[in-house]
Amino acid sequence: GLSEPVVAPAPVPIAPAPVPVMTGSDWTGFYAGGQIGYGQLDADALTEDPDGLTYGAHAGYLYDFGQWVVGGELDIDGTEIEVETFDVVLDTVTRAILRLGYDAGSWLPYVTGGSAQARTSSDADAFDTDDTGAFGGVGVEYRISPSLRVGGEVLQHQFEDFNDTGVDIDATTASARVSFQF
Repeated sequence: GLSEPVVAPAPVPIAPAPVPVMTGSDWTGFYAGGQIGYGQLDADALTEDPDGLTYGAHAGYLYDFGQWVVGGELDIDGTEIEVETFDVVLDTVTRAILRLGYDAGSWLPYVTGGSAQARTSSDADAFDTDDTGAFGGVGVEYRISPSLRVGGEVLQHQFEDFNDTGVDIDATTASARVSFQF
């Protein structure tokens, strides 16, 4: 009684589960950095559209909801913008900012807006002051590493009836930014 050996069927290979694909990046966290750029003023009362260098620092916090990123930021810019006709210098622009962005992996395109305060100095008392206005704009950031981002933004500011002088001032700024995330 020898019987033929029983051949067991070969095991069927099981395909591994697909690896999840990350479409975004985690932008959540505190960040701070600096910016340098260019600004130009426009007002009906001016015969010129003064322009010059802008430079400053920023700090904020972003929260990544998956596809959308929301955050707040504070920044301050010093400027080299002078209105020679009236001997007025735009010293600083300080902003309280809200941001809404789209998480596109290493890229973060966003819209921004908020409140801005312009501080000017002049021999004329009416322009040796500060006033508050609003701004809005667009920007984009690129994540170089988990802690380093570079980007740029363009902002449009409006200061209606600056310090009750009857002068409406618009300002456009464009800047390059570097941020470090903590």
